[in-house]
Amino acid sequence: MRFVNKEMKKIDGIGLITGKPFYTEDLVANQEYLIVKLLRSPHAYAKIKSIDTTIALKVPGVEGIYTYKDVPQTMFTLAGQSYPEPSPYDRKILDEYVRYVGDPVAIVAAVDEESAEKAMKLIKVEYEVLEAVVDYEKALDSHILVHKDRAHINYDTIGYDNKRNLASSYLQEKGDVEKGFSESEVIIENTYYTQPQIHAMMETYRSASYFDVYGRLTVISSTQIPFHVRRHLARALDYPSSKIRVIKPKLGGGFGGKQTSVCEIYTAFVTLKTGKPSKIIYTRKETQAYSNTRHGMRLTVKIGSDREGNIKAIDIKVLSNTGAYGEHAPTVTSLVVYKTFPLYEKVPMRCKADIVYSNTMVGGAFRGYGATQGTFAVESAVNELAHKLGMDPTEIRMKNLVDQSETVSGDIKKCIQIGKEAFDWKNRKVMDMGNGKVRASGMAVTMQGSGIAGLDTGSATVKFHDSGDFTLMIGVTDMGQGCDTVLTQMAAEILEVPMDKIVLNAADTDVSPYDPGAYASSGTYVTGNAVIIACEKMKKEILASASKLMNKDIDELQYTGEYVEAKDGTRLTLKEIAIRSVGFEGKNQITTTGTWGGENSPPPFIASFAEVEVDTLTGETNVVDFLSVADCGTPINPALARVQVEGGIAQGIGLALTEEITIDKNGKLLQDTLMQYKIPSRKDLGPKVEVLFSYSNEPTGPFGAKSIGEVVINTPAPAIADAIYMATKSRVRSLPITSEKLFWEMYSK
Repeated sequence: MRFVNKEMKKIDGIGLITGKPFYTEDLVANQEYLIVKLLRSPHAYAKIKSIDTTIALKVPGVEGIYTYKDVPQTMFTLAGQSYPEPSPYDRKILDEYVRYVGDPVAIVAAVDEESAEKAMKLIKVEYEVLEAVVDYEKALDSHILVHKDRAHINYDTIGYDNKRNLASSYLQEKGDVEKGFSESEVIIENTYYTQPQIHAMMETYRSASYFDVYGRLTVISSTQIPFHVRRHLARALDYPSSKIRVIKPKLGGGFGGKQTSVCEIYTAFVTLKTGKPSKIIYTRKETQAYSNTRHGMRLTVKIGSDREGNIKAIDIKVLSNTGAYGEHAPTVTSLVVYKTFPLYEKVPMRCKADIVYSNTMVGGAFRGYGATQGTFAVESAVNELAHKLGMDPTEIRMKNLVDQSETVSGDIKKCIQIGKEAFDWKNRKVMDMGNGKVRASGMAVTMQGSGIAGLDTGSATVKFHDSGDFTLMIGVTDMGQGCDTVLTQMAAEILEVPMDKIVLNAADTDVSPYDPGAYASSGTYVTGNAVIIACEKMKKEILASASKLMNKDIDELQYTGEYVEAKDGTRLTLKEIAIRSVGFEGKNQITTTGTWGGENSPPPFIASFAEVEVDTLTGETNVVDFLSVADCGTPINPALARVQVEGGIAQGIGLALTEEITIDKNGKLLQDTLMQYKIPSRKDLGPKVEVLFSYSNEPTGPFGAKSIGEVVINTPAPAIADAIYMATKSRVRSLPITSEKLFWEMYSK
């Protein structure tokens, strides 16, 4: 292999670090676009009794102000999922009811930001303030209904019931759980809380819209899901999708937040109403407090085993907060099941989940997508069981985890073995460092998936130019993870040409082949397979063209990457074939497309080990050593895979220790800037973060690869939580484990 499993530099790396204009704002900054601003609700729940825009419309520069009376009444979802979406269609562009602090009340369009801001202050809104349900633990069967009217749903199986504030509910079971508990000699049951988490990507939400010369609505957006955005706009605006084009430039991060169509609908609506270009750029406050977060969850885990550590049953009860609208509500929480049940394959397991509406900011997609929450609860419970049995946490897992088999390509137990040796696990004792500081270690394991089995497909198109070079056209979204580079590496490997002979064109709904976007860890696995199919087809088409041009049987020809050679030694270079193919002689612009979707979603695995230092006088915790051993099959680009793991570790440490969200009694989120919301800095990652790979070969994956993007975030929280317990003998089961929580737990006994 010349390009696969090699540490190649990112193809866009130099452009990014030198500040080339790649992003949404770069493409529209110096053009005359109307500025779109949103007047937002100050109340968690209210009915709009009246809106007076008379004075505001007189502000010079204001082009339009629009309320719920001006927008289509179509119900829709903004969840970035393949049609028919499982999320309930429970929102409008603007509504007579506002359901959380920050819910849009009016759309303001003006020639500049100053005029828009001035107009917003002059809009007079009279609200009938309603009693809100801010605490999601009180939402189920509350007398307060977040949605009085039933939403449209595409699947009767999602367990939707607006009269109970249920956006979704389900029950899943494998094996005989009750029998397992009856055979258990030790049973523990505890409740764990995972907090909402803010994506905190560098580039806030933004989009721009305009009519092109053909009269088509063109939307430029920082989105992970351009094709889903087009479908959402067509439905919500009641506008033909054939007249909508969505272009995705570079993204300054997404982490799942941009898998929801947060802002595109507002500029598209303004452009349709005014005929003028418009743009919206969310402030950091809007991005943090008024968009979407990871779903906060309460998870009660009951686990039973014999005294030798053979787990007999696990029962999970989940309450998940979807907030004001049901974006991703059914699917996020289902991954609590899908990414824990197969991990403990031999253990009977049951999960009952209720996903409730509340008058808080919307829950949505976030890296890990429910597996993160499920992993924290289940892995914490397994650790607690190990301590109660007096067992090493690694050994109880070796007894119970899934084995490598014909259907499971990777080996989570091998990851543990590699990690134990590299981390020197057996010698990691609890150490008193003096001055009240204690060091101790913990560990956890996890799995994820590679794409969505039996549903999503990815496509790739390869075009052979008259120059002998190629263009690779893809619809998947590079948001910093490096899929543009990885897919180019695969194409270069199959086509046997240098990477600089391949031009990458990504994410334009007019020219890119269909792809659901960047989510569900699908870029390398799903779209990568599509790239291989398209490139293999291209080689065959080039041979067929050469056969005609050389007047030789195709079986006599061999493709080498530089030329096509016959058995008699005659040859044509790729450039010669290319120029003659598109000319009168060949009359054939060679273009091939590959589409792929899998029946399975092969799991990547990770085993992680953490050492923390706890100041027992204050509760302050620092991570001093962290190791993750990842099995992602054969990594296409080990350097980029390693960076993915390191980034996930950082976000996981933030989830575990510092990223706290507080919602006051009136429904206001208090951490609305990065000064209040504490994401980890490099200093918080400790002096040592190490990543190792346990190599395997996934037979269905491109060159043996599986995914790596999401699995990396799941293990830090349970590993760190257990390390803290080992250091203090105090168990905090509610994330984040702040110094205040730990101090209270240590000294309130």
